[in-house]
Amino acid sequence: MALTLIILISVASLAFAGYLARWVLENDTGTSKMQDIAAAIKEGAEAFLARQNQTIARIGGAVAVLLFLLYWLVRPTNPHDPAGPFGLALATAFSFAFGALCSGVAGYVGMFVSIRANLRTASAARTSLNTALQIALRGGAVSGLFVVAMSLLGVSGLFILFRIVGFPIKDIPFLIVGYGFGASLVALFAQLGGGIYTKAADVGADLVGKVEAGIPEDDPRNPAVIADLVGDNVGDCAGRGADLFESTAAENIGAMILGVVLVAKAPPGVTFSAGLLGVMLFPLVARAFGIVASIVGIMMVHCDEDEDPMNALNRGYYVASGLAIVGFLIASHWLLAATGPQGASSAWFKFFLCGVIGVALSQAFVYITQYYTEYKYRPVRSIAEASLTGPATNILAGMAVGFECTALPVIVISIAILASYHLGEAAIPGAGLFGTAVATMGMLGTAAYILAMDTFGPITDNAGGITEMSGQPEETRVKTDRLDAVGNTTKALTKGYAIGSAALAAFLLFSAYLDEVRNYAPNLAMFNGGHEAIINLGKPEIFVSGLLGAMLVLLFSALAVRAVQKAAYYVINDVRTQFRDKPGILAGTEKPDYARCVDIVTQGALREMIVPGLLAVLMPIAVGLVFRAFGVGAEAVASLLMVGTMSGILFATLLNNSGGAWDNAKKFIETGQHGGKGSDTHKAAVVGDTVGDPFKDTAGPSLHVLIKLLSTITLVMAPLFI
Repeated sequence: MALTLIILISVASLAFAGYLARWVLENDTGTSKMQDIAAAIKEGAEAFLARQNQTIARIGGAVAVLLFLLYWLVRPTNPHDPAGPFGLALATAFSFAFGALCSGVAGYVGMFVSIRANLRTASAARTSLNTALQIALRGGAVSGLFVVAMSLLGVSGLFILFRIVGFPIKDIPFLIVGYGFGASLVALFAQLGGGIYTKAADVGADLVGKVEAGIPEDDPRNPAVIADLVGDNVGDCAGRGADLFESTAAENIGAMILGVVLVAKAPPGVTFSAGLLGVMLFPLVARAFGIVASIVGIMMVHCDEDEDPMNALNRGYYVASGLAIVGFLIASHWLLAATGPQGASSAWFKFFLCGVIGVALSQAFVYITQYYTEYKYRPVRSIAEASLTGPATNILAGMAVGFECTALPVIVISIAILASYHLGEAAIPGAGLFGTAVATMGMLGTAAYILAMDTFGPITDNAGGITEMSGQPEETRVKTDRLDAVGNTTKALTKGYAIGSAALAAFLLFSAYLDEVRNYAPNLAMFNGGHEAIINLGKPEIFVSGLLGAMLVLLFSALAVRAVQKAAYYVINDVRTQFRDKPGILAGTEKPDYARCVDIVTQGALREMIVPGLLAVLMPIAVGLVFRAFGVGAEAVASLLMVGTMSGILFATLLNNSGGAWDNAKKFIETGQHGGKGSDTHKAAVVGDTVGDPFKDTAGPSLHVLIKLLSTITLVMAPLFI
């Protein structure tokens, strides 16, 4: 029954996403000039995504073949294997390819609607703020619902397929780990490529347009303005869609593995009413109820014409969170009820409380991110004030905020992990790790609503650009500016949410990795005679592996930021060339060549994403295979994974929040503070914002994916390291 419910809710969610897409597309498309601008954005976004997907497909195909050959011909057989070498190789490679395909489709669907909702949002803003708000959010909801429903259908579909083939239920989660790896690989390149594109175009447009030429943002005279608007879609829609798809898929599989371990290690006399199958499917059922909660929250969003749109979005989020908690209560009582000694009868309620902790953690991250990135609070205002004395002090203040903002997230993540772990232990001895998995499910319960808010950002950003470029009346621009300001906030909030969920998920997947290694090789020295795993940093090989994990995070970030700098170089030169060769552009008598700039940044982004992407994929494999020669391959990879994850969480938080704070410090000055637009203070803030752009939209979001990619790739490759 649980599996049937998951399939029904997932299919119904896809149908509802189709209904929302149709509702969005039925709205007015504005003036012919608005339509021309939107068509240029649509053409550029689709061209970039098509070329990016071709590149990813070639890389993914090579990795799938390599996986198959490694599992079939290189990996040593093990008595605990769920299938023979060929069958295991086929199942892993197929799962990988299916996960990669689903991730790519999820990202494309999100962008398909966003590049059409932008025009309709801009048109609606001419008459009603509320209608524009609803079009933007529901356009984003198409992506959110599609991503989460596709994730559930993918995992449950593979589960059904492998059951039909005849694999034992307890072995299936270990066979479908490739699905999470495939989704992670696509997400990494989609986030990297989209992030490099959007920030290269943004940096080029800002530095030459705002700083050098002194023209406003989204001015039609700027040759890079269309590329900038395209970037919002390929980075924040397609990239983030693939990112959250990967998150939900990987966490579902990791929690299923921990569910198998929970049932196998339950104390004598403790039995689960729903059996092994019920415990394994709990993460999927809880996620399905979360989709329903998100749908209700999305449909309840509306605002008065003079109301802050953020208040309406917050109300919808609170409704979705509340209903997600109710869904958790039902799923916990239904699938985690147990009988036996040691208070097993109340175990389900303690697991439910773990889910509540996850929901509370997501709320905490929203508030923390708001504090560090909204200009009503001290951190952003301190950066704006520092801009009075020039770009150098602006950058120093921004970096200080970035370093400071790591403290509170680490504290709340630590509290959540410890509380959920000990609640799990109190529920059933040995169930602590499963308790943290349930907390992760709780945090991701409203993932569909969060992704809707994230995609809302680029839709409203594009709507503002279309309004500005098409010369709409001031009152229309005021409405789109209000929505754009809210969109900047929601994008920052969802980045905070993403890093929080990545932190919990990484702990979950790290535990799943150790359990998978134990499943294949219970007699390894790292398990100390069958007890808890010991990752001994006192061994030089293990210490070095951890050091390599920390280095990977910093080197990857360096390559991502440098990629933006290189791609932006091409954009800046092209914009300068167009201004020089066509003086009539700035005078308004000649039209810029938007398409040339779009093509230049497309080629640059796709070229520059390859090296950091391959580094992330190959590094953990190389460490595992090299240290396997020393007899500590699995333990060395665990060390790399553990230290790399911790470093990645801290560095991603720094990059995300410092970049968001720099951006909003500039916007605070643009409200008229400290001299307003065009002042030296504003120019200093633009420089800081330009530094922060690749932090918050390229390196930071890509680190979210890197953290989870390390976990999924080690899950898939674990048998090779033993």
